[in-house]
Amino acid sequence: MDSASSLPDPDILMEIIRSQTEIAQQGLDLGGVMAFVSERLQGLTGADGAVVELAEGDEMVYRAASGIARSQLGLRLSREGSLSGQCVARQRILRCDDAETDAQVDREACRKMGLRSMVVAPLKHGEATVGVLKLASARPNAFSDVHLRILELMSGLIAAAMYHAVRFETDALYHRATHDALTGLANRALFYDRLRQTLSQAHRQSSFLGVLNLDMDGLKPINDTHGHRAGDEALREAGRRISSISRQSDTVARLGGDEFAVILTDVGGRDNALRHADRLAEEIRRPFSFEDKALALDASIGLAVFPEDGTDMDSLIEKADQAMYAVKRARKRLAESGAAVAS
Repeated sequence: MDSASSLPDPDILMEIIRSQTEIAQQGLDLGGVMAFVSERLQGLTGADGAVVELAEGDEMVYRAASGIARSQLGLRLSREGSLSGQCVARQRILRCDDAETDAQVDREACRKMGLRSMVVAPLKHGEATVGVLKLASARPNAFSDVHLRILELMSGLIAAAMYHAVRFETDALYHRATHDALTGLANRALFYDRLRQTLSQAHRQSSFLGVLNLDMDGLKPINDTHGHRAGDEALREAGRRISSISRQSDTVARLGGDEFAVILTDVGGRDNALRHADRLAEEIRRPFSFEDKALALDASIGLAVFPEDGTDMDSLIEKADQAMYAVKRARKRLAESGAAVAS
């Protein structure tokens, strides 16, 4: 792997340098860096997917994922018997050319994802290996030494982000990797992780579970008129208001941009979930000012309830998303009809 033939071509090396620059310019938080690197790594290598897994206790947890692995975000697998777990233990790059014949891998987990070959590189924080960066392909024998070198270089970007985010404490590292830097709420990866766990519990207990998708209305005009500092404060305030109405057992997350989500555990049925959504809408709409400027906060909220609207994670998320967009379209029609009447 040290030979000249294992080096990526100059264009790819320049893309890796540009990736480093882009991370610095965007000021991405640790969760954002991991998501960015997984997407960029897949593009650079032509792989079918890329994953950042963190070692948490006896499990490896998917904290960022792209391509064929995207739907597995938040997945938890046992460290024992997995290639990723071995990579953490042995602290070196490991490769699987065919998951159907390689005894190192969790074959059933690979089949579930449609994965035939992969390569994993350790992610180091200080002296500890805290996770892996993984390339995945639906084809056997998909990766060469060049891919391993690209993987190694890109894993260095995440390691650097870990160092700058948290210099010493590993516990703080996991918090930074799973929480939104602006609002302090759970990020997309932790939301998916919690949804998998609470959905599994709802299945076992035959209880109701609610998923709320909230999209902030009017954030762009705030940014355009008052600047991004005002827009950031509007997002923070929205996060605080959503959290103040939610129970301690619920999960409140900022999924990115102006999108938030809430997992309502053991919600008791659709009527209770709808009442909670109504209270959230009222709380978000309360008057708000930033530096003596009145800002209008509002949100379109969509709801999905387990098991009525779906029994798996993807169905519930899609249903909540569709419901949110239906609310947004209805509001737009109402505003347009009001403007027509006024004219």
